[in-house]
Amino acid sequence: MDEKFEDSKQKMVEGNEARYGKEARALYGDSVVDASNAKLMGLTIRQYRRVQELSNQINEKLEIACKQGDPSNPLAQEVCALHKEWLGFFWSHYSKEAHLGLAQMYVDDPRFKQYYDKLGDGCAEFLRDALTIFCQQS
Repeated sequence: MDEKFEDSKQKMVEGNEARYGKEARALYGDSVVDASNAKLMGLTIRQYRRVQELSNQINEKLEIACKQGDPSNPLAQEVCALHKEWLGFFWSHYSKEAHLGLAQMYVDDPRFKQYYDKLGDGCAEFLRDALTIFCQQS
C-alpha cells in the first residue's frame, strides 16, 4: 500500500509539472514550486485523503452556491474556507493576496476557467468574487 501511495503522489507531482510546471516556475520561482512539490510528497495517506475529500466538497458546494448566485452567502463562504484549507496542503505560506491572485487566475486562465465553469456557467467568476469577500472578512 505504501509503495502504491507514494507512486500516486509522484504521478500527481509529475502531472502537475508537465501541465503547469514551466509556467508556475516562471511566475513563482523554482523554490516555491519545489516547496509545494515537497509538501505534496510529504503528505500522509490521511492528509492525502483529506485533500481529495476537500476537492470533492469544494466542487459539490461550489456548484450549489453558484446556482444560488450570492457570493456572500454562508455556503459560498464555506467553500472559500474549504479552499483555504485545501491550499494549506500545497502552500508553505498562506497570504490573502496570493489566494486572491489564484482566484483571479481561475478566471483569466482558460484551463482553470473551464475546470470551474463545468460546474456551472460563471462559477470561476463566482468563486473569485466569493474569495474576495472571504479575504476581506477574515
